[in-house]
Amino acid sequence: MTAPHSAAPAPVPGMPREYLHSSLVDKLGLAIVTGEFPVGAVLSVEELESRYGVSRSVVREVIRVLSSLGLLASRRRLGTLVQPQSAWNLYDPHVIRWRLASGSRLEQLRSLGELRSAVEPMAAKLAAARASFTQASDLVALSAKMWASGQASDLETFLKLDVEFHAKLLEASGNEMFAQLNSLVTEVLKGRIEHGLMPHSPNHHAMGFHSDVANAVQRGNGDAAQAAMTKIVEQSMDEMGVIWSQIHGVEEA
Repeated sequence: MTAPHSAAPAPVPGMPREYLHSSLVDKLGLAIVTGEFPVGAVLSVEELESRYGVSRSVVREVIRVLSSLGLLASRRRLGTLVQPQSAWNLYDPHVIRWRLASGSRLEQLRSLGELRSAVEPMAAKLAAARASFTQASDLVALSAKMWASGQASDLETFLKLDVEFHAKLLEASGNEMFAQLNSLVTEVLKGRIEHGLMPHSPNHHAMGFHSDVANAVQRGNGDAAQAAMTKIVEQSMDEMGVIWSQIHGVEEA
């Protein structure tokens, strides 16, 4: 194994096996994504046992999980090798979360934003044609609640409502493949909060755009819904770029 060894705190006695498993999945997954374990590094079960202070069976379970995500691969006569990014399941929420926690955070947010710009405006247009009365009413109600929480600068509530709004919109599109992208959008929205890429108060323009989307869906105006959702995604990307520049003192390209 080519990555340097660093001591890890010993597990708390009696810690549930499920916790050890999920904890090691996060630690090892993040170590791979951040390059602590470089591409081509050979990971041995024995060294991982020692490094993270867990049992061999837990290590093997974690290796299976990370292999299913494309981060690791077993090669005959070589062992378990760290895989290049091209092999990763980049749509998996775990991988998205680890990439957002890495030094390539802005690049990940940009990629996700570009994917959102390709999917969500079309989802809004389809929702205007396909949403049920209940789905459209729910979107209008959520946009109103978002406005109220935003006015109160209640970011925690605003985030929860924002996540729910986008999930319901994707579902209302009637496209089951769009609907399954809700976890991706959720990670983007949560990542902005966790990594300080949100303003202290929700942007008033963004709140208005959400209302515009909901009202257009309710009216069955697909073009207006698509245009308003495009504004949401573009405003989000611009806002993150400005905040990133302020934090790091550089201008975005």
